Amino acid sequence: MTSPSLAELPPLREALERHGLLARKSFGQHFLLDLNITRKIARLAEVGEGDTVIEVGPGPGGLTRALLETGAKVVAIEKDSRFLPLLGELADAADGRLTLVEGDALRADMATLAGGGPAHMVSNLPYNVGTQLLINWLTGPFRPLSMTLMFQKEVADRIAAQDGDDAYGRLAVLSQTVCSARVVMDLPARAFTPPPKVASAVARLVPLEPAPDKAMVSALERVTAAAFGQRRKMLRSSLKPIGGGALCEAAGIDPDARAETIPIEGFQALATALLKA
Repeated sequence: MTSPSLAELPPLREALERHGLLARKSFGQHFLLDLNITRKIARLAEVGEGDTVIEVGPGPGGLTRALLETGAKVVAIEKDSRFLPLLGELADAADGRLTLVEGDALRADMATLAGGGPAHMVSNLPYNVGTQLLINWLTGPFRPLSMTLMFQKEVADRIAAQDGDDAYGRLAVLSQTVCSARVVMDLPARAFTPPPKVASAVARLVPLEPAPDKAMVSALERVTAAAFGQRRKMLRSSLKPIGGGALCEAAGIDPDARAETIPIEGFQALATALLKA
């Protein structure tokens, strides 16, 4: 029996019902079933014919379908084995352009998933691990061509925040040291099945050239952990375990300032000074 083409596949909601699948709260699952929305995300990701895309947590495959429609090759890693038969039907319709991997993205080697070549990352990330996954990718050895990722809106806002913003913190400094970062799409809770309690947003991150030095990024993690761990304190106090006022002066930063007022370049100067200390 010939497998249906992508265009002939049944609607996602119908496929979910046929397989008796429901979202699991323990996995942070909220399904995006509207193909108009998933196609817009695929356009925002700027992927196309012949590109390799890594997708984390495809679930029922709504975003996966949209990515395949662009002509891209998709490597999808799914922890919840319940979805593999449904995703297998999608793979059968994809003419060899969809590779399914059962596993935990927190432990996966992204370079291996990408087949050793360049790849984009496009995902509706599980809410409960989205931030940790992003930090892993920002600080790890694999350097994607781009990342177009859906998070809870407050997380997406933290990624793109500027100094002085309420959302400004460690995630903004780390993200914008490694990548250009902006929020490209907001989605209301009603766009998902089941609707989460909060709104969502898509952030687009493109790695900067040249890549920042890994040692500096590691030092930046230490500096921002200390500074934003006690964000209401002056830096001379919050940074005391790693150099305090002397570190600030070496970096040309006011030791009486607070973390939320220091621009990203200031934190980079602090990280560089820490490396020299």
